[in-house]
Amino acid sequence: MSTVAVPSRRPVVLADLVPGTRVRDAVLVLAGALFTGLMAQIVIPMHPVPMTGQTLAIGLVGATLGLRRGIAAIGLYVLLGFFLPVYAEGGSGISTLWGASGGYIVGFIGAVAVVGWAAERGWDRNVIGTFAAFVAAQLLVFVPGVIVLQAVTGMTWGDAIHGGFTVFIIGGLAKAAIGAALIPSAWRTVRRIEGDRR
Repeated sequence: MSTVAVPSRRPVVLADLVPGTRVRDAVLVLAGALFTGLMAQIVIPMHPVPMTGQTLAIGLVGATLGLRRGIAAIGLYVLLGFFLPVYAEGGSGISTLWGASGGYIVGFIGAVAVVGWAAERGWDRNVIGTFAAFVAAQLLVFVPGVIVLQAVTGMTWGDAIHGGFTVFIIGGLAKAAIGAALIPSAWRTVRRIEGDRR
């Protein structure tokens, strides 16, 4: 007696609403990388690392593209930074990755993965779930960020935690709130449009 495997339904993220397959995915990945590079240029100068729009971009890319495409987009962003000035303050090259900001850039991969994973499970449909995913993602940026910051600068751990994490808490919560407002609102708009079509 043979059994027929029933394919499991793929979780839907906002990007899945755009028709297409591989070409669509390639365009979305490139757009996510370029969007992150653009947001990296929104800078509030701080020492030893600046506050930027990158972590907001990471959350938005993960929530809209999902896990795999999100990782691909941010991986492409990191790769582009070897050759183009797409990092914060127009930074580029391996020297940036070995500098005070390098750990944060590495942390972007884990952060986008967390938000993408959460979005594929429907967390991005409501404010609380989206906010929680964005906060968790930012924590994943700060852990390697602070570790590398301390190692590169020789700061005390207390100074590294303060200068590389504590001063960013309010800004990080604000970015999570922005994401929690935008992504569920986009889903509400999608549901309203689908309701109008019926």
